Amino acid sequence: MIVQVALVSQSASISLSDVTKVSAALQKQATRDFGPIWNVQSTVDAFDTLEDVPIGYWPIIVRDDVRQTQKAEGIHLDKNGQPFSLVQASEAWSVTASHECLEMLADPFGERLVPGKAPAQAKKQKRVEYLVEVCDPSEASEYTVNDVAVSDFYTPAFFDPIAAVGVRYSFTGVIKQPRQVLNGGYLSWHNPVDDHWYQITWFSGPKPALRDLGILTASRMSTREMIDSLTTPPDRAQKVKVQKNYASLVASSGTPKSSVGRAHHLHTEIKALLA
Repeated sequence: MIVQVALVSQSASISLSDVTKVSAALQKQATRDFGPIWNVQSTVDAFDTLEDVPIGYWPIIVRDDVRQTQKAEGIHLDKNGQPFSLVQASEAWSVTASHECLEMLADPFGERLVPGKAPAQAKKQKRVEYLVEVCDPSEASEYTVNDVAVSDFYTPAFFDPIAAVGVRYSFTGVIKQPRQVLNGGYLSWHNPVDDHWYQITWFSGPKPALRDLGILTASRMSTREMIDSLTTPPDRAQKVKVQKNYASLVASSGTPKSSVGRAHHLHTEIKALLA
């Protein structure tokens, strides 16, 4: 199955030309770099408005007001359980869009868990279940595609039990061993023994820290949404450049009713998230 991703700007500061250039970079990254490693086939296309996006596409929507409310940036599920992503317009928006695109391709519904050995910092834990968030441990690492900055990501070998010579743990190679968290990054997992969720975060200080997030109660949100609501990497917050005047949402005429209908429902979902 080919996953189809749509990139749309609702920001007055990001033109359709900008969106087209970034979508081309994300398409090349997804096809050349990410797809062969994670066995995912996908397309990433630019659209002028949300109403232009055909049904069946998973939208990444760039807006000026995402970070004006708490924890709205990231991947969400609409009322039909289909993924969409909200990205804050900023100087680093292409990296964030790449981050969300790759995490959407690896785990669109935010519930994918991989078993593995617990991190060394969790000394009393044995075998745990890691939430698949391919860009989080190397959050601050990036590289360029078509001269556009995109996010680094880890490979499936990231969950190997031990380090081995010649193994690639992240695309750029900055992650040197399994389950390593770099400065600015984090890693989340579930311990089945006590049913708690934990994180290794490196947001400040000379080394990563262990966090106990407790038991995550069931909700309409995916596990990833709940984790993201409890986590704010400082490098993202520092890169944010909120624009006060953003483009109004205008429904395009002559578009198939199915696309306009889904766009209407997404507008409602986004409005509720940002309320």
